Amino acid sequence: MSKNFNRRAVLLFALMFAALATVGFAQSWSLALAIVNLCLISAVMSLGVNIQWGYAGLFNVGVMGFAALGGVAGVLMSVPPVTEAWRVGGGGIAISLMLAIGTIVVAVLAARHIPPGNMRRLVLAVIIVAGFFLIRAFFDPAVELIEAVEPAKTGFLGGLGLPIILSWVVGGIFAAGVAWIVGKIALGLRSDYLAIATLGISEIIVAMLKNEDWLTRGVKNVSGLPRPVPYEVNLQQAIWFQDWAATLGVGVVEFSSIYVKLCYAGLFTIVLLFVLWLSQRSLNSPWGRMMRAIRDNEVAASAMGKNVTGRHLQVFILGSAVIGIAGAMLTTLDGQFTPASYQPLRFTFIIWVMVIVGGSGNNWGAVLGGFVIWFCWIEAEPVGLWFMDMLTSGMDEGSGLRKHLLDSAAHMRLMTMGLILLLVLRFSPRGLIPEK
Repeated sequence: MSKNFNRRAVLLFALMFAALATVGFAQSWSLALAIVNLCLISAVMSLGVNIQWGYAGLFNVGVMGFAALGGVAGVLMSVPPVTEAWRVGGGGIAISLMLAIGTIVVAVLAARHIPPGNMRRLVLAVIIVAGFFLIRAFFDPAVELIEAVEPAKTGFLGGLGLPIILSWVVGGIFAAGVAWIVGKIALGLRSDYLAIATLGISEIIVAMLKNEDWLTRGVKNVSGLPRPVPYEVNLQQAIWFQDWAATLGVGVVEFSSIYVKLCYAGLFTIVLLFVLWLSQRSLNSPWGRMMRAIRDNEVAASAMGKNVTGRHLQVFILGSAVIGIAGAMLTTLDGQFTPASYQPLRFTFIIWVMVIVGGSGNNWGAVLGGFVIWFCWIEAEPVGLWFMDMLTSGMDEGSGLRKHLLDSAAHMRLMTMGLILLLVLRFSPRGLIPEK
């Protein structure tokens, strides 16, 4: 048990689960479990950001971009391959990929072997431009052929047809790979440049996913992703499940929904506990103490012989991998991939609020922040509507003010987030469970 997991943490987690139980009794247990599943995913994502910010002080504003890469992994791993699309355009895409890799390799070799100067710049420019046009010569026709294959249903290459749970690992690998590229470029600069770079790469990733129909169907979305848990319809038709529901005195339809959500909650809890265990082990290890020393005083750590940029790259990759895993879990829960739903600024803000409110630098705090903020985000609108309805109950039905206040309930979420953040920063500036 962590030293930071004290009585205050126990009390706060108990209150959090009491609030979830209240939703179950007052609204429905299906809704309460749906919130729990999203809270678990949010907690994993919050842990990823906490690894970057709480351990090393790295300001990542591109959280949604790395989460979107996890979503892409869900599509590429679980969707069956579209045979016709591969037949007409798969070869062109493969050739384009090999040409892209070849262009990069030739450019790197030229940069290493040609002395610095105008000649090297000219050769690199020729290699890059020639490679670009050569790649497009194969890529563009292949894309047109792929997107013409039953665009209403497919219009993309599909995936590997493997169990979607494997995409959780692949999503982490995708996010880690992009994090390595971004980190190699931006981590040697000031922290504000890293923020700009991560925001930019996040917008680029989301824009690509929206427009590259051959890969993800773009804004047409990919729905009906395979599940790692049973389907409600199959459960409702099973005799053993009907008998179980009758024994408990619960309707079969309602019980099937609860059962499926419990299965998801079990899978997500395993991932959360595993990531939390690894995070705690790393935080309390010599590596974790070194990271905190670098975070608190980079100059002193560098003077002691620590490779600050190298360690920053390391922790940036690890945190991004965790975010990628959470992104794949979210796509698995939704059962569909919708690139338009990844709004970098809006949802990155929510994840950062989770870390700040929970307690930056404390893994248990990051988990608590994920639960508290997502719970408030979901419940703010119905509670706000109830509050406004009660507040305006004495007004005339045709009152313009009453109508305005009731319509404003839909905007309670952002106000609630701001209010929570202000209260926590005022009364517990280091978070609900602060770093020791």
